[in-house]
Amino acid sequence: MRGVRCIPVLVLLGAVLAGSAAPARAQGERDTLRILFTHDTHDHWYPTESEGGAYGGYTRLATLLRQEREAFPSGEGQALVTLDAGDFSMGSLLQTIYSTDAPELRALGEMRYDATTFGNHEFDYRAGGLAAMLNAAVESGETLPAIVEANYRPPESDTESWAAWENYGVTDYTVIERGRSADGDPLRIAVFGVMGEEADSNAPMSGMEFEPAAQAAQRVVQEIQAREEADFIVCLSHSGTDNGKGEDYELARKVDGIDVILSGHTHTTLEEPIRVGDTLIVSCGADTANLGRLTVERKENGGLELVDYTLLPVDETVPEDPEMVAMAEVFQRKVEEGYLRDYGLGYDQVLAQNPWSFPAIQTFGEAQQEEPLGNLIADSYLYAVKKAEGADYVPVDFAVVAEGVIRSSFTPGPITTADAFQVSSLGIGADGTPGYPLISAYLYGHELKDAFEVDASVTPLMPEAQLYGAGMGWSLNPHRLIFNKVTDCWQVLEDGKRVPIEDDRLYRVVTGLYCGQMLGTVNGQSFGILGITPRDENGAPVEDLEARIIHNASGAEVKEWYALASYLRSMGTVDERYAAPEGRKQVIPSWNPVDLLRSPNQVGLTVYGVVLGLVILVLLVVSSGGRRKRRAYGKGRGRGNGYRPYRG
Repeated sequence: MRGVRCIPVLVLLGAVLAGSAAPARAQGERDTLRILFTHDTHDHWYPTESEGGAYGGYTRLATLLRQEREAFPSGEGQALVTLDAGDFSMGSLLQTIYSTDAPELRALGEMRYDATTFGNHEFDYRAGGLAAMLNAAVESGETLPAIVEANYRPPESDTESWAAWENYGVTDYTVIERGRSADGDPLRIAVFGVMGEEADSNAPMSGMEFEPAAQAAQRVVQEIQAREEADFIVCLSHSGTDNGKGEDYELARKVDGIDVILSGHTHTTLEEPIRVGDTLIVSCGADTANLGRLTVERKENGGLELVDYTLLPVDETVPEDPEMVAMAEVFQRKVEEGYLRDYGLGYDQVLAQNPWSFPAIQTFGEAQQEEPLGNLIADSYLYAVKKAEGADYVPVDFAVVAEGVIRSSFTPGPITTADAFQVSSLGIGADGTPGYPLISAYLYGHELKDAFEVDASVTPLMPEAQLYGAGMGWSLNPHRLIFNKVTDCWQVLEDGKRVPIEDDRLYRVVTGLYCGQMLGTVNGQSFGILGITPRDENGAPVEDLEARIIHNASGAEVKEWYALASYLRSMGTVDERYAAPEGRKQVIPSWNPVDLLRSPNQVGLTVYGVVLGLVILVLLVVSSGGRRKRRAYGKGRGRGNGYRPYRG
């Protein structure tokens, strides 16, 4: 009877707990949310030409967004929101007026985005550039999206940034009211933003303070649940997924209460959502190639049901929006008047004709191999330094570019100024003007060998680390021991002769400022096994790489993009040497034991020594154990139990 009397209490307790977990819902009531989303749009205003046809562009995306809103208007029981997961800037010439005119945020506002978050490339112009951009956006007086950022903030001492963030209204989260639920109240969609750990590492000059994303997300979700009575909670995460895993997978696993994660940063294209518990993770790819469309319903029990997930191609079937075209043209004129004038170039000026087919940027760098486009860029660095230094030119031994900073490719046909800029479109220099400059530093020969090992061993783990160079070459066997994959390396003299690299000699190296800054990550990526330290002419470590920026005779920084543009212009027609690989990097897979073990470096010698030592130790233990057994056996047979050996 005591058990029976407990039943009403248990039922009441269950009802209370159920009520606290989710709002009570009427029979058959289901609220529907449709999310139109993008991420990593990277300033792609115009369609990008490719051999498969032109794709993307804000001018087409605006049309597709309008069509989708007309097909699914917010109303009774349904709501539609438009969201972006960061890296809306840095990818075209229009970014050169980022700090002064904020074209990217104004474009999102014109396309009626409800909210976005910061990606690492929003910090390419550093904290001051971002602050100026936020103020410029507000001063435009135009409609702008909300910006949500919960774990990546200026330090308290950066009053300029805080003033700009407050002026714009950057917050941890925002609540969008849209449509109507069955009870007549607006549907409430809470949206918050976070930055991932890798994205933070890719913004070395941001000046921001980083809070772990899961920790911040837990804090914000709890606040939303306590204060906002939200029907849906959406996270704009610039963290990324990788083959179904990655930082956003871990975020969903660690934090309850998030309905949807829009996953940016890794440029992933997910054909189907990833479900982690009650959370859906979605990604639509980069550069406005697709518009993501996700439709979910809130079930009667409070759960979330996937109704539809579609990636809509922003391709040639989508007409350009006249208003976005007009907006782009206004900004384009500002770029020509305010940035390109100093270089004596026009936006659409043809620099060279290209007869060759380079890989599309979507597939560029996927294979571990030499790429002619990488060779072209590295060669342009050599050309630009020679032109800039003139009679004072100090020979460059090695020019190098990493896959991660190559942002676009070339198709056969004319190459314009805008095309060249888009290939090397990242960053800002010490002079405060757009475009990363070239820097010069020195490395010892043994450090260069470590750099080649980074290319050989780290690339499969992090494709952005793949290197393309001029002035040196190397070969590798991908089947060898990690950090011992390089089988040979050499310097190529100006007459084409190959000579060995000397471990203790200093070699002059030219690369972009960002690549130079990321050299410090080599130690971490190789677990402390490899090490590369930029040095000056005397071998002393360089603390400030901006002091190593290369300037021309007039004192201007030599920008990466302009090195490429001027080299293309000098050729007129892209040279035949870039039609195919030249043997600068040779990938020679082999399982032959001789090939696997020959010419080991210090890492290989250490590992082989440890393995050999363990083998010897095992043999000694086995041998010692055998001798003890034989001695014990002999004692037992010779003396115990009255045994007498046979004497014949």
